[in-house]
Amino acid sequence: MSKLVSKWNYPTTVRFGAGRIAELPDVLAATGIKKPLFVTDPGLAKLPVVASTLKILDDAKVPYGVFSDVKPNPVESNLTAGIAVFKKGKHDGVIAFGGGSALDLGKLIAFQAGQTLPVWDFEDVGDWWTRANSDAIAPIIAVPTTAGTGSEVGRAGVITNEETHTKKVIFHPKLLPAIVIADPELSVGMPSFITAGTGMDALAHCLEAYCAPGYHPMADGIAVEGVRLVFENLPEAFANGKDLTARAHMMSAAAMGAAAFQKGLGAIHSLSHPIGALYDTHHGMTNAVFMPYVLAFNRDAIEEKIVRLSAYCGIKGGFDGFAKAVIKLRKELKVPHALPGLIKGLDMDKKRKTLIADMAVVDPTAGGNPVKLTKKAALGLLENAIEGTV
Repeated sequence: MSKLVSKWNYPTTVRFGAGRIAELPDVLAATGIKKPLFVTDPGLAKLPVVASTLKILDDAKVPYGVFSDVKPNPVESNLTAGIAVFKKGKHDGVIAFGGGSALDLGKLIAFQAGQTLPVWDFEDVGDWWTRANSDAIAPIIAVPTTAGTGSEVGRAGVITNEETHTKKVIFHPKLLPAIVIADPELSVGMPSFITAGTGMDALAHCLEAYCAPGYHPMADGIAVEGVRLVFENLPEAFANGKDLTARAHMMSAAAMGAAAFQKGLGAIHSLSHPIGALYDTHHGMTNAVFMPYVLAFNRDAIEEKIVRLSAYCGIKGGFDGFAKAVIKLRKELKVPHALPGLIKGLDMDKKRKTLIADMAVVDPTAGGNPVKLTKKAALGLLENAIEGTV
């Protein structure tokens, strides 16, 4: 009897292509949403891309509300405020529009508005998601404007607990948006820093999913192609933000990373999460900083896989060649090589390092690392990322 046993889940309907944002009214009708709450972030809310999207709703005579009180790393107070707006406006669904922060918070507003238990009771632990009232979850439409988190095809949302300064992953199958509009034209105005950070986030998702232990050839195949798309298109998207082909490929890679990481993530994310929660750093850029250090740490367990990945991506030199390609890509994107370049005035004492290591080993993503992430190992990786020693 074969021992190959696993459980696979794959994404939702995606309307992909330039100009497809014009289909937003049709998408609302298809999902039965008559009065959506449009959730975005405060920076994006001021830009023409939001104004033009809201005009589409106006022209279609769709009544809507707007909520944009979203931090780069969303916190519970953002969620509470969003739910209040959702209820006051008697909205029946959410349009989550923007990068990972807006997508995650929009999804969580739709999820939590009808629940009676605290959001922390639905953390991605065991079967905690079964505590939720599924019938009370409002439908979600996701419209990504960045190419990184892939939250538009995910069944979870990340939110920071302000009291404990820890990031929590909230999971429920109905957090998966009913329909996604993936329109690369919406990402054209993205600043180069955000292009770099979100793109490296997509790479981290694909890379860690591919390296995670377990049997999931579908996730592996998607992750491998996602890695190739990032290496071949992220530098061009960074250098020339108006290149729609590069933007489109990166938007695909982002969704692919999120589809693949149901297999697992790893130490890149488990170290990045506490840094983001404590220092409010950009998640993708933090992943990018940790990437080469974690890659080196996992070498003995993943070298054979990385050799195959390198060959597929046309990168010569096997594992070493791939590691060098990661560092070269980071340099092209102006990613800091070490944490002090990401966090100005960083002065991390022993107590803070211990706290980060403690948070990293209990992070839900730590279990997917191909080499067990002990507290000692987490401290060593943190030290390497501070000193810049690969």
